[in-house]
Amino acid sequence: MSAPNFLELVGGFCLSLLIGLTGYRRGALSGSGVLGALVVGTLIFGLGGWEWGILLIAFFVSSSLLSFYRSADKEALAEKFAKGHRRDLGQALANGGLAAALAAGSSLCTHKMWFIACVGALAAVNADTWATELGVLGRCPPRMITTGRQVEVGTSGGITWQGNVAALGGAFLIGAIGGLSSLLLGEALKSAAMLLMAGTVGGMAGALTDSLLGATIQAIYWCDTCHKETERTIHRCGRQTRLHRGWRWLNNDVVNFLASLAGALVAVTLGLVLNK
Repeated sequence: MSAPNFLELVGGFCLSLLIGLTGYRRGALSGSGVLGALVVGTLIFGLGGWEWGILLIAFFVSSSLLSFYRSADKEALAEKFAKGHRRDLGQALANGGLAAALAAGSSLCTHKMWFIACVGALAAVNADTWATELGVLGRCPPRMITTGRQVEVGTSGGITWQGNVAALGGAFLIGAIGGLSSLLLGEALKSAAMLLMAGTVGGMAGALTDSLLGATIQAIYWCDTCHKETERTIHRCGRQTRLHRGWRWLNNDVVNFLASLAGALVAVTLGLVLNK
C-alpha cells in the first residue's frame, strides 16, 4: 500500500478546477457539474496519475465537442432525454465515478488491472456518448435493440449502424490512449495492444449494455399532454409525466454508471485472458 501524494492531490485539484471552470464557461457543465468534475478529476488525477487523467480529459473534451456538434439539429430531440448537453453533478458522477473509485483502489493496492478497468469504464461512457450524439443524426431510423422494431429517433434502447460505428470510434479512442500511455511508461507493445483491445471491446460492451437497459428496465415516462415518451419526470411542456415502463429508480444516470461498470468488467476479463 502506498499513501496518496499530497502534492499530486493538490495538482489534481487545481487542474480539475481549471477544466471544470472552462467547461462551465463553455456551457458544457452546470454549477453542480463543476463540483462533480472537481471531485472526480481530483481523485483520478491525484490518486491515479497522469495516465489516468488523460483518459478523463479525452472523454470530457470529445463528448463535450460532440454535444455541441449540430446542436440545432438535435434540439427537437431534447424532450426525449432526461438532461441536456450541460452536464450536472449526477452525470459527472455517473460517467466518472467508477473511474474515480478505481483510482482510489489503485492507491491502496497496486495492480495493473485497476488501470485496465478504468480504460474499460471510460471507454464505455465515451462510446455511449458518441453513439448518442452522432447516432441521432443518421438518416436511417433506429431499431429497438431487443426486438428490431423501428422506433423514433432518440428512443431509449434504439440503435443504428451509424451509432454503433460512432460507439466503436469512441471506445477505440480511449483504448488507444490507454495503450499509448503504457508505451510511454516503458511497458511492452503487447501490453499496449492488450489495453487497446480491452478498451475497445469493453467500451462497446458498455454502450450495448446502456442500450439494452434503455430498452428494458430503464425508467421511461409518458406525457399525456404531448403523447410522447420521455426520460423526464416533468416534460418540456411543463406537465408531470407518468411512469410508462421500467423501474422508477433506474434513471439515465444509473444506467450510465452500470454501463461503465459493464465496460470495466469486460475489459478486466479480457485483460486476464490475454495475459495468460
